[in-house]
Amino acid sequence: MRLTSFTDFGLRALMRLASDPDRAFSTAELATEFALSRNHLTKIIAKLAQESIVHTQRGSGGGAKLARSPGEIRLGDVVRILEADQPLVDCFSSSGGDCTIKSCCRLKTRLQAAEKTFLTELDRSTLADVALPVPAALTASGHPTTSGRNSLRSL
Repeated sequence: MRLTSFTDFGLRALMRLASDPDRAFSTAELATEFALSRNHLTKIIAKLAQESIVHTQRGSGGGAKLARSPGEIRLGDVVRILEADQPLVDCFSSSGGDCTIKSCCRLKTRLQAAEKTFLTELDRSTLADVALPVPAALTASGHPTTSGRNSLRSL
């Protein structure tokens, strides 16, 4: 199975949001951390907001934060949402695709079972299970703390 970059980037963003669920992260901040296109990430965050995975707020102090606790958001659900328009194979599409062997194909049911197993396995985990290490927090003086926690970047 191969996930689209849309899903990959969405999962990365959610893993960061899960690291500090009470904090709003801007798309610019997330795009910089993960070296992603801000425009692409904005579309992903909009989809996640539409599906009530994140809440967004515009303006100063705004950004995206999780709509629920990280422990309540199953990875399988996120993948289903972000991959909704991307069938595993062409014949899984709503139109049935252009397959010339669909009337006698024995592969489709096996691929459907494999996809179901894949998503079922992801359903066993939540965002809390895969949250990234908390970035270094800022002290009152505006300098990063030295709490000893792992960090992918400093604020």
